[in-house]
Amino acid sequence: MNITRIFALAGVLLFSSAALAEGGGDRTFAKATQATDQVMEKYVANEVRNPTLVSSDSRVEADK
Repeated sequence: MNITRIFALAGVLLFSSAALAEGGGDRTFAKATQATDQVMEKYVANEVRNPTLVSSDSRVEADK
């Protein structure tokens, strides 16, 4: 009976360690974050080259 308990305990420990193993989620999140950073850098660079014109409401009303 003691051998059965030992094997059961070993099985439970092996199963729990397999369940908690890293599934690659951290790497996927890091790739997504890196891709977002690259896109934002391109966006900022594009905005610096071609700034958008923003007018305030007071100027538009004064021209009318």
